[in-house]
Amino acid sequence: MIHLDDVTLTFPDGDGRVTAVNHVSLSARPGTVTGITGPSGSGKSSLLAVAATLIRPDSGRVLIDDVDAAQLSATAATELRRDAIGIVFQQANLLPSLTALEQLAVMNELGAPHSRPHRSAVKEHARELLGSVGLADQMNKRPHQLSGGQRQRVNIARALMNDPKVLLVDEPTSALDQERGASIIDLILRLTDERNTSTLLVTHDLVHLPRMHAVMNMVDGGLDSVRTDAVVSASAS
Repeated sequence: MIHLDDVTLTFPDGDGRVTAVNHVSLSARPGTVTGITGPSGSGKSSLLAVAATLIRPDSGRVLIDDVDAAQLSATAATELRRDAIGIVFQQANLLPSLTALEQLAVMNELGAPHSRPHRSAVKEHARELLGSVGLADQMNKRPHQLSGGQRQRVNIARALMNDPKVLLVDEPTSALDQERGASIIDLILRLTDERNTSTLLVTHDLVHLPRMHAVMNMVDGGLDSVRTDAVVSASAS
């Protein structure tokens, strides 16, 4: 579960500061997808960065299974991110020289101590994840051999390599046509349910919002309007 409690984030702006996230509270339970929408510059990406422990907020709490990431050291936050958070970036950012399978397996080598003995199990986990996103027959292909939708599926599978409790997704359909975009949203909804992750998804694609468990609209760093169901709650302080 992820819970943002009265989070505020500001950045320097000349002699003063500009508020990117303004007293936002949000709770998302396992197995649910919360959509975050709003105009450009409204604070969506900043909110996602705070949730990902990439930026420490000025105030408020970022609770991931009762651990307040906002109070952790940079090293401890990195460890939490590696162990409990999956991030799907807007661009797939796949390494050109690696196959789809290798894109996932290499995650085992990034900062994890004593990773070498686990390589066989890691590759098996990577194969399972690629199968779960419909790429069992594409795992030995490199990025230039894959379509845009397939590359985004690799991107999603890679984010799940650490079996995260929290999945953070930034504009996953922005580079895709409507049909491929819909299939990616289908995939995220299914994987969230199957893997019981708490998923926050930033999107400008309003057509997909009715399918999500909750939707929050950000304006000027705060929550303007919210739709929730019984299992997800969001509010602005």
